[in-house]
Amino acid sequence: MRLLRPPRLPAAAGTVPFSLQYPVRGPWLAYPETKPLYLIPILSIALQAGLIVHVIKTGRNTLWIWAIALLPPVGPIAYVAVEILPDLFGGRTARRAKSGVQRIIDPDRALRRASAEVEISGNVDARRRLAEELLERSQYDAAIDVYQGGLKGVFEHDPTLLLGLARAYFGKQDFASARAALERLTRHNPDFKSADAQLLYARTLEEQDALDEAERAYAAIASGYPGAEARVRYGVLLKRRGKLAEAHRVLKDLLDGAQLGPAHYRRAQAPWLDRARRELG
Repeated sequence: MRLLRPPRLPAAAGTVPFSLQYPVRGPWLAYPETKPLYLIPILSIALQAGLIVHVIKTGRNTLWIWAIALLPPVGPIAYVAVEILPDLFGGRTARRAKSGVQRIIDPDRALRRASAEVEISGNVDARRRLAEELLERSQYDAAIDVYQGGLKGVFEHDPTLLLGLARAYFGKQDFASARAALERLTRHNPDFKSADAQLLYARTLEEQDALDEAERAYAAIASGYPGAEARVRYGVLLKRRGKLAEAHRVLKDLLDGAQLGPAHYRRAQAPWLDRARRELG
């Protein structure tokens, strides 16, 4: 006996057949959007493992292992940006980015390396690098000791070391010693030309209230200094001494010249140009 199929009723106008509204599909087809979610943790772990292997094989700082393992996704992204991309593409921008991130992750790395170089070689260049790292950290007494340790023998009056020594004394606010170091530099190295040394000397004189000498020193360096700082400091000193018209001229000339200069100059000198405007206002 054959069962009779019930007659198929026609679909109402404008409706979609039930079979099309609710098709029978397998679990992967029914929810295709969930498929990648199963792969994300697997791929993440595989990427972390691969980067950790790269750290070990290439001899990178082992701190990267902890950053990659414990700080996803920031750690892996930082490692790729700092250690891998610069090797692939090179360039000044990549090196600068690498240096900046390395200072964040391991701020004392350069200091340790410079200290090790001094221990191993003890040469003047190594001492200079170590002293500069100490200066950046405002460890002025330690920097002074390192600089003085290099001022021996043929390097007794080395101009680079003496300039660094003066900077360290100035940072310590020992202005008399800073002045003595700069005058020693000039006396023993008459052919050494440094705009930074000249500006530091003018600032040292001002801090000692030797204002006549400071004004002459600022006047000598202001027009030739590669930046706005010297002219702003010169204008401020003139204003401090009651020479308002001359101060106004120096600062206004600076701002007028900056408007005619390239945009990158204005961006680089923005803090000093802003101060010049405030002094004029």
